[in-house]
Amino acid sequence: MRVGVDGRELSAGVRTGIARYLVEVLRAASSAGCECLVYVEPGTRTEPVDRLPGVTARPIPTCWTPWWDQVLLPRRLGRDGVAVFLSPYYKAPLVASCPVVITIHDLYFIGYPGRRRPVYDAVVSRLATLYARRAAAVIADSDWSRRALVQRLGVEGTKVRTIPVTLAAAFAPRPLSEVVRGRYAIEGSYILFVGNFLPHKNLPRLVRAYATLPAPLRDRHRLVLAGADLAHRPPLERLVAETGLADRVVFPGPIDDDDLPPLYSGASLFVLPSLVEGFGLPALEAMACGAPVVTSNRGALPEVVADAALTVDPESETALAAAMERVLREPDLGERLSRRGLERARDFGLERTAGRVVDLLREVSAGWRGPSRRAPGPR
Repeated sequence: MRVGVDGRELSAGVRTGIARYLVEVLRAASSAGCECLVYVEPGTRTEPVDRLPGVTARPIPTCWTPWWDQVLLPRRLGRDGVAVFLSPYYKAPLVASCPVVITIHDLYFIGYPGRRRPVYDAVVSRLATLYARRAAAVIADSDWSRRALVQRLGVEGTKVRTIPVTLAAAFAPRPLSEVVRGRYAIEGSYILFVGNFLPHKNLPRLVRAYATLPAPLRDRHRLVLAGADLAHRPPLERLVAETGLADRVVFPGPIDDDDLPPLYSGASLFVLPSLVEGFGLPALEAMACGAPVVTSNRGALPEVVADAALTVDPESETALAAAMERVLREPDLGERLSRRGLERARDFGLERTAGRVVDLLREVSAGWRGPSRRAPGPR
């Protein structure tokens, strides 16, 4: 089976959950003997996947994004004889020479907490509905996301498959070296967050909750906010300064992929206080590395962590601070959460996750009866 994949998320310097999702799906497809053509913009570095057997990058000239999506890409799919196309986003060609499978990880791009753009959200909501209805199948990362897609976009429930995100094999307990600590200026014990700094991540409440911890706990445990989101970092830095925590909160910036497992492993506590998540991969990665986890009781997070983490109301700074204090003060609780997290992480191996994406692609390709209209051809 020749699979086409939108690989623009593999661009150099991009570190996102979608990029990790792509890498693991391509790994599973390669293992299953599929030929994968990864469509990228010129100059994209694809080191995570270019050594996989059967995986080849196919550059398409950079241009206006809708033209790339709806004209250039469909032409290439037809020219390359692709049997099925996978998009890691909610968008994809509306007309193509092969069946299209899209992935909708969550719906916060339509209007998540902390942002109000009614006109934009209405337009994008209609587009997402159109893409989902035209797709042969839709992948959701969690049952929570699946229900949201069915309810908010009106997609047929039979079209949406829940397939969890794959936990990469690299995420396992690793020793934290002084070299890695020095690279990110992280000293002593620390509480860790990893992700972007968008409003739905709820980081101002995390900072204020940390500020209410007893002084001896703050003295022993720094708060590390790791992420490459420079655009949304200044307001957080101002809040840290206003709360008098400038010497206790560390902003190490983006973390190299190889350094993430030891940083998770070395954390006294990992916290993901999001107001909404379609999956919550950092919480799973942290559990796989043995870190005790405190997270939100919203979105898909309770589904992902099950009983392996403490879940709290993310809008209650008091509840968030109390959960953090419990884990930091009670070694037995931290060890218990660590053991449960390691056990829970085993449920997200390749066969149960990305392998099922490959199975779905085969199923969709086998059932394809041809496009309703001809895909745009070369001129």
